[in-house]
Amino acid sequence: MQATARAPARSGAAAAAPRARVQRPRLAPARALGDKDAGTLAGRGKEWIQTIWSRFGPATDRAQNITTLEFEKPLLELDKRIKEVRKVAEENGVDVSQQIAELETRAQQLRKETYSRLTPTQRLQVARHPNRPTCLDIILNITDKFVELHGDRAGLDDPAIVCGIGRMGGVSFMFIGQQKGRNTKENVRRNFGMPQPNGYRKAMRFMRHAHKFGLPIVTFVDTPGAYAGRAAEELGQGEAIAYNLREMFGLRVPLISVVIGEGGSGGALAIGCANRNLIMQNSVYYVASPEACAAILWKSRNATGTATEALRITAPELVRLGVMDTIIPEPLGGAHSDPVAAFPAIKDAIMATYREYEPMTEREIQLDRYAKFRKLGQFEEWAVKGGAWKETREARAAAPGAHTAAGAWAFDASEARAIEAAADGDEAWERALADKAEWTNKPLQPPGLARSGIMEMAVSMVEARRRKQAGAGGAGGGVRLSAEQLASKTGAAV
Repeated sequence: MQATARAPARSGAAAAAPRARVQRPRLAPARALGDKDAGTLAGRGKEWIQTIWSRFGPATDRAQNITTLEFEKPLLELDKRIKEVRKVAEENGVDVSQQIAELETRAQQLRKETYSRLTPTQRLQVARHPNRPTCLDIILNITDKFVELHGDRAGLDDPAIVCGIGRMGGVSFMFIGQQKGRNTKENVRRNFGMPQPNGYRKAMRFMRHAHKFGLPIVTFVDTPGAYAGRAAEELGQGEAIAYNLREMFGLRVPLISVVIGEGGSGGALAIGCANRNLIMQNSVYYVASPEACAAILWKSRNATGTATEALRITAPELVRLGVMDTIIPEPLGGAHSDPVAAFPAIKDAIMATYREYEPMTEREIQLDRYAKFRKLGQFEEWAVKGGAWKETREARAAAPGAHTAAGAWAFDASEARAIEAAADGDEAWERALADKAEWTNKPLQPPGLARSGIMEMAVSMVEARRRKQAGAGGAGGGVRLSAEQLASKTGAAV
């Protein structure tokens, strides 16, 4: 390489530093090289191109940056052993296919046993796995076409809520879901899947759009809860959630909700008041996070495991309690291990649920949603002495019982009479409201004071007496009227 410096003529202090002009050597063309050198360069070029293209092909091995849960480590170690045995066999030309098949069968059985007996805490870890399919992952893989829509028509757009129209199975749906990020940058932009008030207003805007044009609505729930920051409270977080709860019961199109990760408190319920609530096999749904529950009830975060079991947040428990309707199966190892295999099950479950509501009228769809939430919950109402509820329950179960006039069962005759008295009181109250009867207690007044002008005259006399007392220095020199004198002047009976 040769470099020559040439300083142009410049005058005074404006003279600049000399610039160097570098003459780059030319590479010899391939045809000028020998056959051996040309073949070497061609081989290296081919290897380089294959390396580049391999980055765009389907992944054949588990990525190193995928999070491995504690109970998944034995499974991962066994998979590594199988790969090592296969690699050594290929290098040495040894046929160990039978041994590898046995190891794979063993790994499959171990994976099945591990995921069939997960504890609620482990289910929670799977639901929060960072590689679990997100809302956009599912929408883009189950729809033929999808157009995302933005804005709440009030100048804001919350990235934590994704809305759009997509076509699936020949039917157009309105998709609404909570979106988490894959890394720290995406999570910051999506606010870790915790919507702001404008996000819920955005969701309600597109629910109304779907209601207007007759589009069935599918919502994907995946949030630890609504954002509880100061800015969110100032913008009306509670009002936005409550407004959505009320308005969703008035929609007359099928509304299907799918819990794909974790559904936390009102943040999940604000898009989850649906005709049918589906939940993926390893998802969770709770009124408060186990960490918050442990801090409130047990005053310690160390009781998170106990709180997780007490909250009944897993899919089988939720279906048993009637909170959820259907469990969507996940591939063996969880949706985070094989997302592509999880998408068809989600699509089939949504389409099967939609077909149930397709022949219904708008009014029937609305009443079905109302009836679903009316029957939620379990309660018993009876008096307990001294907190001995177990003994009281056993006594009530063994008692012959009595019946009211309307046929309601009671513990004994006295309880039946109390039930009838309460029912009579409710009926009297309803009649009073229907007849617009006066039910407030008015203050009692002497009969004479009800005459016209009597109260005004009495008030004026009292004021006159107060003025005279104030003028006399409070010595009591004013006019004093006894009750009999006042009655004689006013004609009122004392």
